[in-house]
Amino acid sequence: MIKTRTKRISQAISLFISHCFSFDIAPASFAQARIWLDERIRFDPDKPQIAIYNMPFLYCLQSDHTLSIKQLIHALHLTVNKHPSLHTSLHFDTQNNILMQRVITHEDKYKNNIFSIIETTYGTDEQLNEILHDEKRNPHLFDLAQGLVFLCHIIYYKQISSNHLLSNKDLLIFNFHHALFDFPSMNIFLHDLNQACTTGQLSYDDNTTLRYL
Repeated sequence: MIKTRTKRISQAISLFISHCFSFDIAPASFAQARIWLDERIRFDPDKPQIAIYNMPFLYCLQSDHTLSIKQLIHALHLTVNKHPSLHTSLHFDTQNNILMQRVITHEDKYKNNIFSIIETTYGTDEQLNEILHDEKRNPHLFDLAQGLVFLCHIIYYKQISSNHLLSNKDLLIFNFHHALFDFPSMNIFLHDLNQACTTGQLSYDDNTTLRYL
């Protein structure tokens, strides 16, 4: 009886592991679970809500360059689509009592946006600092359950461009949630974004794909 029960338990575990480690879904890593749980505690409605896992990066164009907004958005879509970690959700499986991560599929993408684009203006250093502080501390910028773990903030100098071009006084913030992104990943992201902006396309190489499953 003991052997039979052990066999059944082993089969059940094998089936669960097989299901979890499909191409698009797997248990979250220990680091992801730690971040997810820490946010659940910190985002208690009875406590001040301040994000600590936002990862904003600030960039500007070179003085003699411009960039089409349409070109930028197209390049961002190519880059985010290439890297599963930039469209992966985290949700708690109550039945199995485990935090899971799931890559948002193409079907899901048609139903929901896979990243956010924000447009604002600034005229002074004080206004810019307020924007940067909000990007770093705002706990409502991301939605891990929906796979919204990346956003692009376009910051125009004084007024939104009428010709839909970014100039050297305009700024870009690329903001990521740390549960699905880390500092070394930024080099890969910028490399691919630059390639997508320059050529309008992006090669898919598994060796340079940001994927945490």
